[in-house]
Amino acid sequence: MSSTPLASVLFVCVHNAGRSQMAAGFLDHLAGDRVEVRSAGSLPGDQVNPAAVEAMAEVGIDISAAQPKILTTEAVRASDYVITMGCGDACPVFPGKTYLDWALEDPAGKGVDAVRPIRDEIRARVEALVAEIDAQHEA
Repeated sequence: MSSTPLASVLFVCVHNAGRSQMAAGFLDHLAGDRVEVRSAGSLPGDQVNPAAVEAMAEVGIDISAAQPKILTTEAVRASDYVITMGCGDACPVFPGKTYLDWALEDPAGKGVDAVRPIRDEIRARVEALVAEIDAQHEA
């Protein structure tokens, strides 16, 4: 198998502290080195949401070492897929990229009980994304 990733995916939310970090964790876990994974925020927070870290740990994915990062034009340019989660207007648009907007509840300020359904929705969407990327490269 080639060491070149099939695709590069950038997950973007405002603070890069919850939704985008969970999505990146799932994609990294589910696709491994088949897909290059990035996440960023238009106004990154100081740390990843502790409830998001706990919710992901419950499903065996450790995002505790992740750090919120600022969204850059370079990250968008280097990605095949740009998936926004509540900050679509902050993302630069380049031709030839696939842009998706996932309408997901913001886990900021919520406890782990409220974050679990958001986590599960993100997992379902990431699983569908992995299937789409795999199908495109098998065609």
